[in-house]
Amino acid sequence: MAYNAAGGLSTMLKDGHKHLEGVDDATLRNIEAAKSLSSIICSSLGPNGMNKLVINHLEKIIVTSDCACIVKELEIEHPAAKMLQLAAETQDKECGDGTNLTVSFAGGLLSNTEDLLRMGLHTSEIINGYKKAGDKLLNDILPSLISSQVKDPRDKAELIRVLKPVVAAKQYGCEDVLAPLVAEACLGTISATGKAAVYPDSVRVAKILGGNISQSHVVHGMVVMRGVETSVLKAEDAKITVFGCGIEASATEAKGTVLMENADDLKGYNKSEETKMEEIIKSIAESGTKVVVSGGSVSEMALHFIERYNMMCIKINSKWELRRLCSATNSTALVRLGPATADEMGFCDSVAVKEVGGRKITVFSQNKSAKDGCRLSTIVLRASTSSVLQDLERAIDDGVHSCKTLCRDPRLVPGAGATEMELAIKIKEYGDTCPGLDQYAIRAFAKALEFVPRTLAENSGQDASVVLAALGAAHANGNANLGVDITAAGTEREGTIDVGESLVDLFETKSSAFRLSIDAAVTVLRVDQIIMSKQAGGPKM
Repeated sequence: MAYNAAGGLSTMLKDGHKHLEGVDDATLRNIEAAKSLSSIICSSLGPNGMNKLVINHLEKIIVTSDCACIVKELEIEHPAAKMLQLAAETQDKECGDGTNLTVSFAGGLLSNTEDLLRMGLHTSEIINGYKKAGDKLLNDILPSLISSQVKDPRDKAELIRVLKPVVAAKQYGCEDVLAPLVAEACLGTISATGKAAVYPDSVRVAKILGGNISQSHVVHGMVVMRGVETSVLKAEDAKITVFGCGIEASATEAKGTVLMENADDLKGYNKSEETKMEEIIKSIAESGTKVVVSGGSVSEMALHFIERYNMMCIKINSKWELRRLCSATNSTALVRLGPATADEMGFCDSVAVKEVGGRKITVFSQNKSAKDGCRLSTIVLRASTSSVLQDLERAIDDGVHSCKTLCRDPRLVPGAGATEMELAIKIKEYGDTCPGLDQYAIRAFAKALEFVPRTLAENSGQDASVVLAALGAAHANGNANLGVDITAAGTEREGTIDVGESLVDLFETKSSAFRLSIDAAVTVLRVDQIIMSKQAGGPKM
């Protein structure tokens, strides 16, 4: 082994590697990358947040203010910024909402860290201070700020009240339309007995281009984005048989040659196949089936007999969509051609073909008064352009995840930046009681918390310094419910508003966002060396 000790690290590692170490080369570079990502994201915070136009590697255009979508499509390579991206993705998966808070707060912490490092503090002292402040925030101060809680998640009015701020943060101006739609769709899937629970997979979105967002509606059941194969377009109280395979005569395993000697042989050639297919379709019809669903192709002969026995036939090529239909109708997908048993057969109150926006869709709707819910709800979403449709779908997805979080933890805290302002003041007071060098990091942590009210004020076109001063004075006097009034720009109002019970955030969402952002910031700060191997492959285009 020709290891030259005098040559240092470069002789130990392969050619083409990169190595950075120390405060200036590693730590500050990581902080700079995280700050750059945070500065991109923070302008999208709140109802007045700006959209980002991202063109990905497939030249798909994405216009959105949803943080999780932005960081995913940016294709970040820097390892430190990647940690913030992973924190945002985890937050999106767990709570749906609060992704912007996660990235922006982590960026704020790291931005303040730069000043502390230049003051001469060691990284370990800063990390220790941040951890102390984080533990105090999550265990003591944040639980003390709980303003109320939802007594019954099945109460539609309560659900809409909680969902409006979540939806408004992504689609300001549409919350009065979208929040009731999300609430109705989620309530449709909640069982009337037992503990309330919402599963995000149970709420689907069917996007239809054209029309207005006010024309959107909820279907308790499933919407298939195509018409039927038969002339029967409607079935009430329908028994449904679902086939995971195609409805056609199975091919023989061995290849064979048929020798025909006269015209009678030719005429009788298909008779046996027709007879067999008619037997199968007749047995399906006799079982009481009104709707046949095929997971593959449907032969013309099978279609002819389905029409003869006055049944509806629809073809679904996606196996995931087929599974959802089985869930919505409580049926089992058969892998054999033949009649289904009573247990395997599904049921639907109404199956109908409708035309929406010039497009034919098949609606499987269930009775809303069913005791065990309808298992699946679909929001039929209308909008003028595909990019608006995609962004509305992301807002609905955040709303559904918030419903799931609400069922798990119904506690609420004040919104509009009121919680963050109160936390900043309490953490600063806590820092004043701490001896040692930790207090500088704790004060920097408190200062980072002020970014939410400051950004909300800036994004709504107000003077952030004036609004922050008014908020700070009010919170210091014990008014913990005072937040930023985003509608005060251009008026003579002060820019603050008592949020009361109207603007609230979920406690679980806030807690998760703070925990993930603190962990991400501390992880970035713990890095003192960056060692990158040479990338595989030839030169990049």
